[in-house]
Amino acid sequence: MIWTLRPAFPTLLLLLGLFAAGAGAVRDASAAPGASDWVSTDFADVRLVSAVSGTEGRETVPLGLQFRLAEGWKVYWRAPGDAGFPPEIAWQGSENLSAAEWQWPVPERFSLFGLETYGYHDEVVIPIGAVLSKPGAALSLKADMNALACSDICVPLNAKLALDLEGGAAEPTAFAQLIDRYRARVPRDMSGLGLDIASVSAVGAPEPHSLRIEVRSSVPLEALDVFPEARAGFSFGKPEVELSPDRLSAVLIVPAGVPEGGRLSGEAVTLTLVDGDRFLERALIVSEADGNADAGRWAALSAILSIAFLGGLILNLMPCVLPVLSLKVVGAIKYGGADKGAIRTGFLASAAGIVASFLLLAGGAIALKEAGLAVGWGIQFQQPLFLAVMIAILVLFAGNLAGLFEIALPRRLADLGLAGGDAGRGRLTSHFLTGAFATLLATPCSAPFLGTAVGFALSRGAAEILTVFAVMGLGLAAPYLLVAAIPGLARALPKPGPWMVWLRRILALALLATALWLFSVFAASAEPVRALLLAVLALVLTGALVWRARRGGAQHRAAGLLAAFSMLAVIGVGLQATARDGGAAPETESAVNWQTFDRREIARLVAAEKTVLIDVTADWCLTCKVNKSLVLDGSEITARIASGDIVAMRADWTTPDPAIAEYLASFGRYGIPFNAVYGPAAPSGVVLPELLSLEAVEAAIREARG
Repeated sequence: MIWTLRPAFPTLLLLLGLFAAGAGAVRDASAAPGASDWVSTDFADVRLVSAVSGTEGRETVPLGLQFRLAEGWKVYWRAPGDAGFPPEIAWQGSENLSAAEWQWPVPERFSLFGLETYGYHDEVVIPIGAVLSKPGAALSLKADMNALACSDICVPLNAKLALDLEGGAAEPTAFAQLIDRYRARVPRDMSGLGLDIASVSAVGAPEPHSLRIEVRSSVPLEALDVFPEARAGFSFGKPEVELSPDRLSAVLIVPAGVPEGGRLSGEAVTLTLVDGDRFLERALIVSEADGNADAGRWAALSAILSIAFLGGLILNLMPCVLPVLSLKVVGAIKYGGADKGAIRTGFLASAAGIVASFLLLAGGAIALKEAGLAVGWGIQFQQPLFLAVMIAILVLFAGNLAGLFEIALPRRLADLGLAGGDAGRGRLTSHFLTGAFATLLATPCSAPFLGTAVGFALSRGAAEILTVFAVMGLGLAAPYLLVAAIPGLARALPKPGPWMVWLRRILALALLATALWLFSVFAASAEPVRALLLAVLALVLTGALVWRARRGGAQHRAAGLLAAFSMLAVIGVGLQATARDGGAAPETESAVNWQTFDRREIARLVAAEKTVLIDVTADWCLTCKVNKSLVLDGSEITARIASGDIVAMRADWTTPDPAIAEYLASFGRYGIPFNAVYGPAAPSGVVLPELLSLEAVEAAIREARG
């Protein structure tokens, strides 16, 4: 028996389990024909079953070792991973048994405290072929079974099982289909499967300590995983999967541990490859590291970084960022007569705020991913609390621009900007926070190229996520860096004057309009009570603004009335949303009846020769609204849908929905908008660009139809 428990933590679990093993008394239940008695504990039941009632005409009898496990418990595969050992049976005392051939169904991966283990939960039947010494003669089985069952603790499981089969007719038993179902999940090296391993090589530096596995598929890959096995001393971690854009090929990088003095090159490995309901097993020899493969990976990463920078740069032109850019315009105008040093430091501080915020977003994405939670671009806008905070910040900025009050930073925060001279105390901190605010407002927008970059990053490891997000931040910060490099661009702007009062009021209105939009998202995603509460708070704030306007001068009166009008509009949105949730019928987004997204329905419609248009959207996604206004709700597409020419499905991701997140991830996407067209010639879907055009949609429809 080989126990592969490492490091110390699993060993502690096992020791705890040894003390707990006696807690669940083992008992026998009555046996069914073709099965041994159940041996039961508090955490697992186990028995031996046969697919046939007799041995006549048989050289091998199909058996199954059946486990039923309590919730949260598991048993291990033949290669258990970082901890545990597989079930095994001693057959001493059996009669007419020559050998027992185990056939292992594909396992599941379990990740806990950085450990990777492989096994089964809930229920599993491990097929076993009992090879007879005398074909056709009676078979008497005495099985002393040992296994390790684990949950928060690990408990050894021992069961003495007995099963007798007569030498009569080999009729199917009640367990034949059960055994066949699990035998169908035993991977084999079969042709015509549409899934193949093209190569396996050793990569890494200075010594090869990772496997590089190239996979080819005849249909798009769904949920690819691999379970490598090698001789004692080698260990393997969780693979990083790099899918091709069409998902017909992939590269898996599997971190490996090698024994001292050993190497992967030339080692014999068995690879069990799993992709949804497809799986295969292949024994291969690991080839030498391919320098061209490493060069190809770096070339691909360089291309993605270029795309990430371009996506961040284009993000400056998206409607989400424009309100914050207005703040920077006002700040830039103040530099009309400033020296180059003040201009340079101010814009560099804003750029630093942008990049730092992108790195913070990357850290949050890594944490969510490690915790096994859904991660995506802009998902914080699905949380009502975040929306409420953003609304408050926007209103404060708008009030500051309108001249109602000045925002004074706390002394400690202001002291971070000890720039002296023209920069002034707290000035750099203010610029830094402006950059951070720009990043937060940018996340509900998806610019061209951005979805590709984010999808690549979030499907990789922590290093790639940090790198790609940092480069996206540099792209968004590029205009600021340009002004910092050429301060004369800011000095060429008009000098401050009375005209700036009206400019500030106009920009304040833009910020309030953004707050109004965010409140409409809040009202749609939050509970009616929350929306009503925020509307009441807005009413109180409106009263305070009107009171201040009456006490101030003409400037305060104009600004106060402007803010009061905007906040009353916010209240109207909240009350309307509350009334809608209370029973009023919602208004339709277009004259066309879009169906609710159902991933399973897509396959049925395509099988019926239908063309299906998918739109994944959210109330907080401004790019989605642009696509709806210009293309999806336009007369051409509307007419097609109304006539039944195409079936339209819309998925609403305004609030968290694991099914939608899983659907996006199947395409390597982690943000919206996302649009695809399915049809008889494209059952896996034709993915459309982030910014839609009528021509692109029409072309995808033609391609899907063939």
